[in-house]
Amino acid sequence: MATFNKIGKSIIFSAPSGAGKTTIVRYLLSQLKHLEFSISACSRSPRANEVDGKDYHFIGLEGFKQKIKENAFVEWEEVYTDNFYGTLTSELERIWEKGNTVVFDVDVIGGLNLKETLGDQALAVFVLPPSVEILKERLQSRSTESEEKIAMRISKAEYELSFKNQFDYVLLNDDLEKACQEAKKLVEEFINK
Repeated sequence: MATFNKIGKSIIFSAPSGAGKTTIVRYLLSQLKHLEFSISACSRSPRANEVDGKDYHFIGLEGFKQKIKENAFVEWEEVYTDNFYGTLTSELERIWEKGNTVVFDVDVIGGLNLKETLGDQALAVFVLPPSVEILKERLQSRSTESEEKIAMRISKAEYELSFKNQFDYVLLNDDLEKACQEAKKLVEEFINK
């Protein structure tokens, strides 16, 4: 387990790509003032609408590998070949020092790794899409990736769905407004207990 000066509370949102976890996390951040987003580090280049230090810490492949050697991550994963994502220990400590609750928007394996490390101080929520077909439609409507990349994501999603019961809560996102309200209630109850 990673060592921290002080462990605060954390909320982990995980889901297959396109399930709506990022939209739900953004809603929660706009509604609950003591939540703060954990900015993940990644080895890939930013997409057109992404900002370094806001969406991700874009540290490049060599930078990421160096941080692994330095044991600077709470968790990290090679999601696709040479495509790494991880959570920096310094990011969590920065948020907890302010007295805030950390919110994660991470893939399924990353979410499980974080829950294992953070234990009862973390609430792990799996955002469940209504179906794999709807997930594929959502990914296609983004128009950010090729059909080949979408097929890779769908294949990964089918695998990730098998882990849903390892999370503390499974949140069905078949109605975004309802899912956001349910997520807010869950988070408030966890923070206040």
